[in-house]
Formats: sequence, structure tokens, C-alpha cells
Amino acid sequence: MSTDSITLTGLRITAHHGVFDFERENGQEFVIDVTVWLDFRAAASGDDLTRTIHYGELAEEVADAVRGDPVDLIETLAERIADVVLAHGAAERVQVTVHKPQAPIEIPFADVSVQIERTRIERTQTEGSRA
Repeated sequence: MSTDSITLTGLRITAHHGVFDFERENGQEFVIDVTVWLDFRAAASGDDLTRTIHYGELAEEVADAVRGDPVDLIETLAERIADVVLAHGAAERVQVTVHKPQAPIEIPFADVSVQIERTRIERTQTEGSRA
């Protein structure tokens, strides 16, 4: 696995996820962090954007995934984002953190988040077991 990575931190996207009706109706801001590991050597040696992942396009793809069909759990949302990132051929591994800063919690808090890490190998094995 490569140790090279691209990190997107603090993507702020309004969406309508949550267990409660008011969360789905009103929507709320989700904050997304994504780190994707890939090998930069081929892209760097030829100064070739097509041999890496365009981080601007990746940010848009992640935002579209977050804005997609509402789900109850931010864990489900994190999996959706990981799948979008790992669809890039250059991606070997991804770490996704979904923050829900307006989570419906009565106790004062600074942040609520879930974090997952997935690899291309895991994704391939999961797809194979679904076939």
C-alpha cells in the first residue's frame, strides 16, 4: 500500500440525513473529512493529472454522495462516501470521517463523528460476495 495521500478536510455540505423526521425535513450541515491513499510516482514523474485523483472533482463527488438519498445513519453515509472514493482506479485505501455538528443531543458537545477506513481489497471482496 502506498503512503502518498490526498486529504480533503472540512467539506461542509447541507443534507437531510437522520433518524428523526425534523432532521430529514429541515436538513443540517455535515462536515466531511476524506483521506485517500494512492501512489503519486506515475503522476509526478510525468506531471500528469490523469494518473492521480483530481481533488476538486473528488470534492464534488463526495458532496454529491452526501446530498444523495437520505439515510438514517451517518455510518451508512460514511460507507457511501468510501465507495465513491474507491471507485477511482488509483485509490488504494480511504479514511472517511462524517461529523454531525448539529446532532440532536441534549448534552452540550463539541462534535459527533464516525470514522471508517476501507481498502480497495475489501471493496473487491465485498462486491464478489454480492455476486
